[in-house]
Amino acid sequence: MSSRAYLVPAALAVWSTALAGLLWVWWAGVVVGLALAAVGGVALRRWRPAAVAIAVVGPVAACWIGAQVHESAHHPLRSAAGHGGLTALRLELDDRPRGLRTAGFGSRPEGVDLVLVRAVVVDDGGRVVVLAPASAWRELLPGQQVLARGTLAPAKSGELTVAMLRVRGPPREVTPAPVWQRAAEALRAGLRDASGTLDPEPAGLLPALVVGDTSGLTPRVVDEFRTSGLAHVLAVSGANLAILCGAVLLLLRLLRFGPRGCAVGGMAALVGFVVLAGPEPSVLRAAVMGAVALLALVLGRERSALPALAAGVVVLVLHDPQLAVDPGFGLSVVATAALVLLAPRWSGLLRDRGVPVGVAEALAVPAAAHLATAPLVAGISGQVSLVAVVANLLVAPVVAPATVLGVLAAVVAQVHLDTARFVVEVAGPAAWWLIAVGRRAAAVPGAAVAWPEGWTGGLLLVGAVLVAYGVFRLRRLRVLLVAVAAGAVVVLVPVGVVVPRWPVPGWAVVACDVGQGDAVVLATAERDRAVLVDTGPDPAPVLACLSRLGVRRVPLVVLSHLHADHIGGLAAVLAERGVGAVAVGPSRQPEWAWKEVVALARGAGVELVELAVGQRLSWPGLELDVLGPRAVPRGDENTAVNDASVVVRATTVAGRVLLTGDVELAGQAALLGGHVDLRADVLKVPHHGSRYSSPEFLAAVRPRVALVSVGAGNRYGHPSGVLVDALERHGAWLLRTDRDGDTAVLPGPDGPRVVRRGDPLDDGG
Repeated sequence: MSSRAYLVPAALAVWSTALAGLLWVWWAGVVVGLALAAVGGVALRRWRPAAVAIAVVGPVAACWIGAQVHESAHHPLRSAAGHGGLTALRLELDDRPRGLRTAGFGSRPEGVDLVLVRAVVVDDGGRVVVLAPASAWRELLPGQQVLARGTLAPAKSGELTVAMLRVRGPPREVTPAPVWQRAAEALRAGLRDASGTLDPEPAGLLPALVVGDTSGLTPRVVDEFRTSGLAHVLAVSGANLAILCGAVLLLLRLLRFGPRGCAVGGMAALVGFVVLAGPEPSVLRAAVMGAVALLALVLGRERSALPALAAGVVVLVLHDPQLAVDPGFGLSVVATAALVLLAPRWSGLLRDRGVPVGVAEALAVPAAAHLATAPLVAGISGQVSLVAVVANLLVAPVVAPATVLGVLAAVVAQVHLDTARFVVEVAGPAAWWLIAVGRRAAAVPGAAVAWPEGWTGGLLLVGAVLVAYGVFRLRRLRVLLVAVAAGAVVVLVPVGVVVPRWPVPGWAVVACDVGQGDAVVLATAERDRAVLVDTGPDPAPVLACLSRLGVRRVPLVVLSHLHADHIGGLAAVLAERGVGAVAVGPSRQPEWAWKEVVALARGAGVELVELAVGQRLSWPGLELDVLGPRAVPRGDENTAVNDASVVVRATTVAGRVLLTGDVELAGQAALLGGHVDLRADVLKVPHHGSRYSSPEFLAAVRPRVALVSVGAGNRYGHPSGVLVDALERHGAWLLRTDRDGDTAVLPGPDGPRVVRRGDPLDDGG
């Protein structure tokens, strides 16, 4: 083993110790650390530097990490959180509050009304996560102390966090933030203000690219970047730090500064950027690694990046063992290791085969980073991007200029805002190019494929990559492997892309998988025209569903009611599809949502109409009858707004479909009391399958197919087990978008049949 890499086994030992302690029990970390130290002692004669490092670091990691995990596991707040109850805690904030999307039942515009913030209890140092109202907590900064009163809840397993505190009110007894945090926030605010000169999407992207401020990002951009493999661009990381420090060092060298002067300037840039961006795991990793490299520069000794990376892992995981299970930290370390170990070799192989130097490096760097991080990304996101290498290759030339210009704009904005806006205008084309590449790449058919989530999915992809690599290394099997891959492309691309299995021919109704929200598409006799009932919580999922179905024109968008999880995608549908009109019910609550719908319709030049009970609307192959609401409850409470949902019965080629919005018990009772014919072959289950559906209502509908539009892992417990049992007792076939994805209803010989996206064409009910 090279003497320069002797810290790598020590870093792996520390990381393994922390993983064992956090993911299993505290004493497992102690056992793993001591066992690795013993292995290092046995191997002293063969690999002295690496063995000594493990033998020294192993016991330290075992004792230090084991003690922290033990203290967290036995913290009084952890047991108190298991019983709930109110409490008041004096907290010091660890990081900036992060917005949390709560589109389901949201009473705030865009469904964002909460923040998550990590903090420590001032008295005993226990770590807590605070879930609090955004309006009162959004402006807080790290280092501030607050008195928070709320309800305790259990923390996630596998963390040092001892409890979650759910807070309803504002923080009390707030202390001033440290001077450097106030200065950093002023810089971030200046960048946000200057970015306002761009269009909304680039204006939201630039702060995310430069300092990790994602508050202005649209859900559509986030979804497209995730699909195209560009999600790392939206999270500040070591790459940002490397770009900034590299620019500073280049400038100092042009000014003829010596090694020590360059090191001092680079260290100043490093510290400043860490304060500006915040203590993100990937930034901390890069900061420690950069500090080691700068120290080597001062000492006048050449050092490899690999020991610097290993030293960063040792220092940071010992300082905060929870980083060992942090996805961002893992992605950052693995990507950096790939750039150090794989990219130079691959670039050399390409140069040996006649590829120009610049092109070879441009191809090797994104390929190495993507291949190395693919198992982690697959385990985290549940998908594997097939366009990530090409997308990253296309955006690589603009990331560095945009980052440097963004930092410059943040600094200049403190002196002269108009000059900062000019700098942002210069960076604008780079931000636009990033969005364009992400959008085009995400729109490629088969851009991402589904993959098992969690540790299983990650390890499965690791195994697949290793097997493929091993087979490819065998010359006799290489030709066979290439032939199989070529055959797969020849067969699967025409079948799955050119002639996709979805949409299934003859579909009449599709419940789109839009997460915790509703979006139902009703086909007309014209192939590219369909009526849309609700638009889901975010723009990207509903647009993706319409694109998959080939729907270009929407003669009518029906908004069952005005909650965020039903109107969140309206702006995108109006912008991207030819919409004839937007229809609403009699309710005008919540007020913010009504104003937003009116403004969007006017801005798009689309008529806004109100539906009334008894009204019938017709298109070739489709009829809609408005059945409710029979009464309009007063007030803007969630239940009142839900019971004011528009209820329509659609007559399609697959039978009658009852679309119920989020109507609850009172609204269902009004329909039953009005002696309305509710019988339907297909029921869009009210309110995402909540328990607030009466047996009498279900008996009156008597559906053969029940569609539940619900988000995976939602915090509301939808669909309710009570409701699921009731539907099954009535003989309904229950399908859920969180498990079944987009679900189509078609005419069948004995009634409606169902095909789920991804099912073979001959599957169905």
